[in-house]
Amino acid sequence: MSKIINDTILKAYNGEQTDFIPGWFMRQAGRSQPEYRELKEKYSLFEITHQPELCAYVTRLPVENYGVDAAILYKDIMTPLPSMGVEVEIKSGIGPVIHNPIRNFNDVEKLGALNPASDIPYVLDTIRLLTEEQLEVPLIGFSGAPFTLASYMIEGGPSKNYNKTKALMYSEPETWFALMDKLADMIITYVDAQVEAGVKVIQIFDSWVGSLNAADYRIFIKPIMTRIFSELRKHNVPLIIFGVGARHLLLEWNDLPVDVIGLDWRTSITEARKMGVTKVVQGNLDPTILLTNWETIEKRTKEILDEGMQQGKYVFNLGHGVTPDIKPDTLKKLTAFIHSYTKK
Repeated sequence: MSKIINDTILKAYNGEQTDFIPGWFMRQAGRSQPEYRELKEKYSLFEITHQPELCAYVTRLPVENYGVDAAILYKDIMTPLPSMGVEVEIKSGIGPVIHNPIRNFNDVEKLGALNPASDIPYVLDTIRLLTEEQLEVPLIGFSGAPFTLASYMIEGGPSKNYNKTKALMYSEPETWFALMDKLADMIITYVDAQVEAGVKVIQIFDSWVGSLNAADYRIFIKPIMTRIFSELRKHNVPLIIFGVGARHLLLEWNDLPVDVIGLDWRTSITEARKMGVTKVVQGNLDPTILLTNWETIEKRTKEILDEGMQQGKYVFNLGHGVTPDIKPDTLKKLTAFIHSYTKK
């Protein structure tokens, strides 16, 4: 049985004092790692996630290479959707493409329910392998949020403006809320299974919800997010919400039954606190800075860590995911610096 040796991040997520500021990097497993790129020459993303030994290797690699304080399960937010009847394909250079997009109430009605044990046993096997045998840090599980998943399902793929999604939301609220309910049920079932298999933290990615204004968020999204997080509280694991360009939604998130709010690189920790955010915050170094020289990286990281230590209740992360051109050595050096600079 694997034992968590370093539980610093769990303490930090619970708002407790820690000996140093812990951290991890969104997209820490993947395209920036030569070992991963080598694997991708042989296997697709779905092929990797369907092989627990391989998927566990990809998940734990950044912990071994960078010394980060948590692992995040390697998978895509699209992973549970095929089980619901969504025909999804991950196209290189494009992202998820949906071949049967949602157009009306009838399409929503056709969506099935997720049965994790029979539909995604490989995800649960990967979690068990990591948490029972391989990891000495907590494993973070995750799901996409209803708006973000719906945006792919309605647009048919990635979008810059979410016109079809918002048009359906405004013009057919009955269809919209039926879809939100189906997705909420799936997310709760999906997360329940991940936690039961061994994950110690859950992050919900609402990557694209920043495209809505706060008033629409309150009407069309907040009730469903409240339901999801309220249901998930039973697990007694830290719950994180993160989205991009969502500064105007931070106070809405602060109201939700979550433990941690992920900040993107547009909002500083001090600004979030001045706005009235009281939860633990996670973030928010702009990943682009990691493409510059070490002096620049160190200077900006120091500013963020100083803010974090001054404002309190803080976990280090990037303000968006690791990009493919960031050097692994930079991430290793950065982790060591975060730990040494903030050690009490």
